[in-house]
Amino acid sequence: MNSKGRGLRRTLSLPCISLSLFPSTPPPPPPPPPPLLSWCLYYAAVMCLLLSPVRMDDACPSSCICTRGLRTVTCRDGDYTEVPRDMPKWTSTLTLTGSNISTLQRDAFMTNGTELEMTTLSLSYNGIQAIEPYAFLGLSRLHSLDLSHNQLEFISSRAFHGLPDLRSLNLNYSVSPAATAQLSDALNTQSLRNLHRLELAGNKLTSIPLERLDVFNLHERIRVYLSLNPFRCSCELEAFYYWLKNSSQCLDAGRLLCSEPEAKRGIPVEKLRGEEVDCMNENLEAVSYVFLGIVLALIGVVFLMLSALSFLYPSFLLFLVSSFFYILLTISDLLCTLAPPPFPALPIRSLRSSSFR
Repeated sequence: MNSKGRGLRRTLSLPCISLSLFPSTPPPPPPPPPPLLSWCLYYAAVMCLLLSPVRMDDACPSSCICTRGLRTVTCRDGDYTEVPRDMPKWTSTLTLTGSNISTLQRDAFMTNGTELEMTTLSLSYNGIQAIEPYAFLGLSRLHSLDLSHNQLEFISSRAFHGLPDLRSLNLNYSVSPAATAQLSDALNTQSLRNLHRLELAGNKLTSIPLERLDVFNLHERIRVYLSLNPFRCSCELEAFYYWLKNSSQCLDAGRLLCSEPEAKRGIPVEKLRGEEVDCMNENLEAVSYVFLGIVLALIGVVFLMLSALSFLYPSFLLFLVSSFFYILLTISDLLCTLAPPPFPALPIRSLRSSSFR
């Protein structure tokens, strides 16, 4: 009886165990997340992928930060002595500052022989001293170029070739006196036919050679900035003075001040009078003084000779006096003839056709 009871209990307990392990009705699924929360999580994930800095040896130069989504490459205070060659092809904005790049070499921005999609390039504070020919080749889409705060001593006449879309060129605090004439040749190129903004403030320009710098006449939309330059307000500034008076292309014209000579220091260039920078007036004035000195010396010699003769021949005294006054009148008429007429302000078209060509 006992054995039968124990077997019966075993057979009755099995269904109970099976019922507890395999329930007949499954538990309900968890509720789905709200639609707004799903979109927020998706947007956050996408933005993290786009804006996260990518540091890959095959896509970004060392010591730089490359942001693929914004198409920017930033290299600050590195130890570069030349432009990195492994620049990503998708780069649209490159900021390379605080390095020691003494020379921008030819094809400095060519990556594996292909052109970059760059539109904005900043190379300030790199100690650049020389720009070789075709240094910016491969940047045909470049719109803005910043070369400010460098030490340019040599600029090739073909330095800016290959930049047909360039609109803004910043050379503030960069051009040395030795590179001034070279800059004129470098800017006088059809490659800069779309240039709209030229910044040359804070350099050591004492004059602007407009007769060589045809970039000012490429089109009337170009605007130049020339403040904080030590202008020498003498006759060598004549062509630029009349251009400044008759043109609206220099937006900071009121801030251009004379540095030399000492008597004109601090005077605005546009406030000068025409005769103060008139080369013809200045030259004729010097010639007149020299000529007057020679004539007076000759008069003195002749008068002494005639005085000696008058003692020998008293009858010629009246003749000598009348001759002396005749000579004085002749000299007076001659000096009046040599006096320079006032130099009128010429219209801009006359200046372009005569003074600048």
